[in-house]
Amino acid sequence: MKFKSDIDIDFGDRTQALRLLDGIPASILRDERLVPHNTGVYFTDIPVDPFTGRASLDYETAEARGYAKLDFLNVSLYTQIKNEKHLTDLIAQEPDWASLYDRDFCGQLIHIGNHYDTLIKMPEAVNSIPRMAMFLAIIRPAKRHLIGLPWKDVAATIWDKNEEGYQFKKSHAVAYAHLVAVNMNLLSSNLADKSN
Repeated sequence: MKFKSDIDIDFGDRTQALRLLDGIPASILRDERLVPHNTGVYFTDIPVDPFTGRASLDYETAEARGYAKLDFLNVSLYTQIKNEKHLTDLIAQEPDWASLYDRDFCGQLIHIGNHYDTLIKMPEAVNSIPRMAMFLAIIRPAKRHLIGLPWKDVAATIWDKNEEGYQFKKSHAVAYAHLVAVNMNLLSSNLADKSN
């Protein structure tokens, strides 16, 4: 059995973390050439190209051989988080889900800002983390056929793996749903501060 992983770690600024860690940048095969992977880093011994300092295997070949890549992602929203307590408070706070249906408010949200028109096609409200996770999955190409269905019908197949088209894994969708909720709470807090 081969080890497969898909580990994403979000940072306000990934370069700060990479300065502190001794990793090997991943490579990706494009047009039969190895080029830098946008986010991937290895923290295990992996063959390294001595001229580029990057992994000499493309990330798919490396994964097939058992190497585990971590994706260090820039998520600028985290630059607005003051500290761990601030983040846990924002996560614990129930967002004003109705604000999603304000086009201007929705347009400012991470991951869903450009999907207001899809949001209003859903026959039932996005009013919880599980529904937000399913909505985030629906807007990916492999699951767009579920747009407009009731959540009960969406839930029946949303996490099934399709052979074609990009789709979210449930773990990613739930994590990003929490991030959208944090963003909603930050925006609401900022709007309240401006009105006072």
